[in-house]
Amino acid sequence: QVQLVESGGGLVQPGGSLRLSCAASGRISNNHIIEWYRQAPGKQREFVARISSGGTTTYADSVKGRFAVSRDKAKTTVYLQMNSLKPEDTAAYYCSYYTYPSTYWGQGTQVTVSS
Repeated sequence: QVQLVESGGGLVQPGGSLRLSCAASGRISNNHIIEWYRQAPGKQREFVARISSGGTTTYADSVKGRFAVSRDKAKTTVYLQMNSLKPEDTAAYYCSYYTYPSTYWGQGTQVTVSS
């Protein structure tokens, strides 16, 4: 079992920045992928960013150049640095942990971009 806890959400003005954290605990595999997703009201959950245990990162086109995913040396906490935030980035942000054959999800953290 793996437990995930997201934090760092909040209210920010357009153009501002936030850093989300995803703290993983439990049976962490050497081979895993941690992803960030978001879900706005009335919309489907969408992929935001991914970091593999090898450090490879991938981003959705909508956030490329504005968001950056990273992790600490212990590989137990993953960060999502969000810059140049736009109102359309408003959503609940979730992290997920995947190692075959299981996927685990956190409870989410709300990000609201509004003036």
